[in-house]
Amino acid sequence: MLKVAIIEDERHTANDLADTLKKIDSDIEVITILTNVKQGIEFLKKSPGLDLIFSDIQLPDGLSFDIFKAVPPTVPVIFCTAYDEYALEAFQANGIAYLLKPFSKATVSKALEKYSMLKGKVSEPVDFNMLIQQLASKDQGISTSILVNQGEKIIPVEISKIAFFYIDGDYSYALTFELKKYLVDKTLEELEILCGMPFFRANRQYLVNRKAVKDASRYLNRKLLANLTINHPERVIIGKLKTSAFLDWLSKS
Repeated sequence: MLKVAIIEDERHTANDLADTLKKIDSDIEVITILTNVKQGIEFLKKSPGLDLIFSDIQLPDGLSFDIFKAVPPTVPVIFCTAYDEYALEAFQANGIAYLLKPFSKATVSKALEKYSMLKGKVSEPVDFNMLIQQLASKDQGISTSILVNQGEKIIPVEISKIAFFYIDGDYSYALTFELKKYLVDKTLEELEILCGMPFFRANRQYLVNRKAVKDASRYLNRKLLANLTINHPERVIIGKLKTSAFLDWLSKS
């Protein structure tokens, strides 16, 4: 029996991965699904009998690297991430398998095959500080514009002119400070990487530009309400697990 832990804040993604693992091999047992850094540290401190960890990188209260710096893993970690292959060269240099989102049964199987090949082999300790630095270094080459759809045309729009990106149904949109709306052929996860620190993932629906946030108000159940600098009818609410990260972002930006 292969005992697996999943660290992923998007519940439907975690459940989808657990179901996919079971379909690939009925001997795989997902013993826990963790949703943030705090839970991950507390769980690994108990020295659970694990064989493998699947972990997202960006969690509501930090990076999953923070977990593994606090409690160095004794089993392999397969990172589930939307980062592209260029950014993931850091993982390959340290012998870590990764699963690129959105994943499929085929890509999960491939990641498990890599785990099987590396299982039992001696490898160098993972330098998670180095991984963070390499991923952060992508910000130096962040795009200044994003391609959007306008009718039959594909046009570049300066990222600095976009107040926020949001999801409506199955599509992603950009809304500029001039209240112009554009269809974008990227997920919020991809946009979060492309736009970098000037933007914050408030929740599953919104990725907000710092310049679009005037201040924040306390909301129900320890949540926060982002008060915007533009006229927008929908509320942008920050969940309680993200409030600390949001306030830190708000103070440093």
